[in-house]
Amino acid sequence: MTTQPPLVHLDAALWGLVAHALRLSLRNPGLAWYLLRARGYLRRAQRRRELAAADGLHVPPIVIASITRRCNLHCAGCYAFAQHGERAPEPELSPDQLWDVARQARDLGVSVFLVSGGEPFLRPEILDIAAAMPEMLFPVFTNGYLIDDAAVARLRTIRNLVPILSLEGAPADTDARRGPGTHDRVLATMRALTRAGALCGTSLTLTRRNFGLVTAPTYARDLVRQGCRLFILVDFVAAEPGTDDLTLTSQQKAAQPDLLAELRRRIPALFVALPGDPSVFQGCLAAGRGFVHISPEGRVEPCPFAPISAHGLKDTPLRDALASPFLSGIRESGVLQRPYQGSCSLWRHRAWVRALVAEPTTPPPPE
Repeated sequence: MTTQPPLVHLDAALWGLVAHALRLSLRNPGLAWYLLRARGYLRRAQRRRELAAADGLHVPPIVIASITRRCNLHCAGCYAFAQHGERAPEPELSPDQLWDVARQARDLGVSVFLVSGGEPFLRPEILDIAAAMPEMLFPVFTNGYLIDDAAVARLRTIRNLVPILSLEGAPADTDARRGPGTHDRVLATMRALTRAGALCGTSLTLTRRNFGLVTAPTYARDLVRQGCRLFILVDFVAAEPGTDDLTLTSQQKAAQPDLLAELRRRIPALFVALPGDPSVFQGCLAAGRGFVHISPEGRVEPCPFAPISAHGLKDTPLRDALASPFLSGIRESGVLQRPYQGSCSLWRHRAWVRALVAEPTTPPPPE
């Protein structure tokens, strides 16, 4: 079993996204100019990762950073809220510590610093961090409520920070999960960002129930008319008991790549599926195969849905955490290459993952 992730495919995907975004931005000179520069940033970051690999250090191109647990909404089924009991109480990273983590990621060759929460804009320093580090792309998953006129004006100048506004599909579904009026408010924020010349997108959690609607060209086309240029489609993971019936069926998961290809052909926007097509990436990209997760407290974890860690960045450099036997043990076990079964493999086998923290040579769980 190979211990190295299929980075050639992930790097190609990142290059393809930037190239496609550049074609879509030709009427927005400021954004187009940044994307031209971004190609150079990607090349240099890739080279840094290659040099690190030559020294025996595997650096993933993507870091997912959940920078706060705080949120101004209380959405039904929120995985961040559901996992409160999975982690011991601990202070969040301070502003200075968050700055330091982002610098370490940049210097190691990370290309995408994907920001989530809680509600990330409750930590406004993320705007300053992104502005100071144009070498990395900062997609920020947000409910949009804190993006007022002043924030829109600021975001117009930070080309590498892309607000990703969360929706659930149909307006009634969004309002039912996130609160009355949320769907209309998200669309109003999307229009305001677009008028200001800022790139914005949407995050859609794919469930068994909304799959047909969200993957339909008519749905995407309507959002493009509101200004959306980036669609991030996230497979639902059952983080709370009793929600297994929302995970995608095997038939839906098998149909997903062809449906996304059709959307890319027909709709002038970017479409990204998370966790991605396992047939292309030879399995899940967690545990450093393509990304790692950093919790609000600075714990380095294999995945947002597997809140288990061997190292915290308050006392361990990111370089050392990435080199840990814990992460390499997961990658070498073959668990991430197992066939997709509708939910997170690491979460299903969380007792085994916890055992790896103490003993990285623990045998992989049974099939």
